[in-house]
Formats: sequence, C-alpha cells, structure tokens
Amino acid sequence: MPSYKLTYFDVRGLAEASRLLFHLAGVPFEDKRITFGDGSWEKLKDSTPFGQIPVLSVDGFEIPQSAAILRYLAKKFGFAGKTPEEQAWADAIVDQFKDFFGAFRQLIVAQRGGKSAEEIEKITSEVVKPAQESYFKILNGILEKNKSGFLVGNGITFADLVIAENIESLEKFGFFNASEQPKLSALREKVYTQPSLKSYLASRPDSQI
Repeated sequence: MPSYKLTYFDVRGLAEASRLLFHLAGVPFEDKRITFGDGSWEKLKDSTPFGQIPVLSVDGFEIPQSAAILRYLAKKFGFAGKTPEEQAWADAIVDQFKDFFGAFRQLIVAQRGGKSAEEIEKITSEVVKPAQESYFKILNGILEKNKSGFLVGNGITFADLVIAENIESLEKFGFFNASEQPKLSALREKVYTQPSLKSYLASRPDSQI
C-alpha cells in the first residue's frame, strides 16, 4: 500500500473532504496539520509545489491543489462515481461549490482583515447572500431529482463530502438553518452517519471553517 501524507492547516477547510475520503475508505494516512502563527507555514511554504497547501504526498510524489487531491483520492478509493457520467456530475457539483466559495471567501477575508461592520454587511448582502441563494437552489434541485438522498447516483461520492463539509461551515458562520433546508440537512446527516466516519468525526478538532 502506498504511504500517504496530507499536509494542511489545523482546520477543516479545503482538506477536510480529503481527510474524510481516507477514513471512508479505511486507508491509513499521515494527517500533518500546520498551526497558524507558529512559523511552521513560513518554513514550509517555499518547498511546496505551488507555494500553498493542501499537498498530498504519495510515496513522496506530491500532488497540490485541493480539488486535484480530492479527485485523485476519490478515483483511487472508488468514491468518484460509478460511471463516467456520474463522475462528470460529481466534478460539476464540486466546481459549483468552488464558484460559491469564491464569493463566500470575500466575507472571510473581510472579517479577518478587520473591515468595518458596514463593509462586511455590504459584502454579505450584495455578494454572499445572492450567491448562496443560487447555490442552495441548484443543490436542492439535484437532491429533488435524485431520490437516493445523495447528490450523484445511489451511493456516496466525494461531492457529498464536499457539500456536507461546506454546510457545516456555513452553519458555524450563521448562514445555514437546518430547519429551513431539510434536503441539505438530510444530506449532511447521511454523510456524517457513515459507519467508517463516526469515530473520526467524534474526535476531530473543531474549527469554524
């Protein structure tokens, strides 16, 4: 079996769906977590392929970019979709998440950059809320058509992991109300109650994002 090491910050963020894939598949890996503010990232940055993380090392061969890592692991472990068409849809849903995250990231940057309450409210109302409304409409439409409760086909894929983790973060930021989004809430529940994930989910470090 290959030796895997996943390097990322000590938050869920853009690496958590990949961590979940390892646990879902029952494949051991080194979960290397970098602490913010202790100088570790500054020392490591120049040695990473694109000067950023997450980075997955497979027997020393490094793969950068969160989506590339996800797709690689999903295909390798059998969670990319059962047919080429399902794989294309899983890819499309994750790309849709990335579009939404681009909008939501503006809010995170503004909050952490010390922007005024007025500026943050403007980003929330003019950027995040419209993007979220469109995003949720698309996801709910997919779940309405696919009666399995998963986003693609009749089994769990990496797209389900990505969306479940995003829902978790949105809830922590106050942008998700489970009672108002029953289909998305049910999807997160289906992901989080997978038997192979329960132990990890119960013990993982908590983070807002």
